[in-house]
Amino acid sequence: MGYLFAATLLAAGFSYGLGVLTVRRRGGWWPARHSASWAAGLAAAAAATTGPLAGAAHHDFTAHMTGHLLLGMAAPLLLVLAAPVTLALRALPAPHARTLSRALRSRPVRVVTHPVTAALLDAGGLWLLYTTDLYPAMARHPWLHVAVHVHIVAAGYLLSAALIGIDPDPHRAGRRTRAVVLVAFLAAHGILAKYLYGHPPAGVLPGAGRTGAELMYYGGDLIDLALIVAFCRQWYAAADPTRRDRNRTPRIPAVPPARVPWRLPAEFRAGPGTDPGSAAVTGLSSAELRS
Repeated sequence: MGYLFAATLLAAGFSYGLGVLTVRRRGGWWPARHSASWAAGLAAAAAATTGPLAGAAHHDFTAHMTGHLLLGMAAPLLLVLAAPVTLALRALPAPHARTLSRALRSRPVRVVTHPVTAALLDAGGLWLLYTTDLYPAMARHPWLHVAVHVHIVAAGYLLSAALIGIDPDPHRAGRRTRAVVLVAFLAAHGILAKYLYGHPPAGVLPGAGRTGAELMYYGGDLIDLALIVAFCRQWYAAADPTRRDRNRTPRIPAVPPARVPWRLPAEFRAGPGTDPGSAAVTGLSSAELRS
């Protein structure tokens, strides 16, 4: 099944690159950091679904859990930060962009992208996978293996987008709701890891189960920390008194921001022995200082 995942990831990379080229040909601008985030997300997904790690995951629970962290947590976080919906809206022809915009406002999309729904799909899917016979069934049925992987990355993407998404979302939940959902998801993920430490999935030896559970707990904490930092950073920025002006501008500008040349602070440029209230330090004229 590795070829199927590889083809899908290559198509995703090609589509994103084509979108960036289209935007630039129209005279627009797309930040390189978003392209890098998309490439890193696809690389994380590729490591989990193709190559030696994916092969070892069929019989090694630690390798499987490494793939889970890459595919279900790291890759979705990076892909969301790449803002693919914003890129599609700018690259698609106007009629198709309007169709996509109407789809984003539809009721089904509103339900699926709500933080509570996304958290239930993500955490609920993990509990279902590891506490039922679904995990050993994956090894017997290749189609089920593919379906579980698709669900893991899709649910992870929906949750990351609902919590820290930078793409347009007409129905984005409030920050307090998102904060509660984030804490609840972290608790569900951590409790599941502790449960697996004592109750490994069917077909997994106790020693391998404990190692995989520790990796899930501590590795998940590292990725969750990145999620928390991104969430708090956005909340802090939204609390800026000038946010009203910034809310009228897109999160990703269509043109590169003007570069402000870096200069030493005025007190250092003035040199030692200069009056701190002088015009050389404050940058004010003598008349302004006297007023």
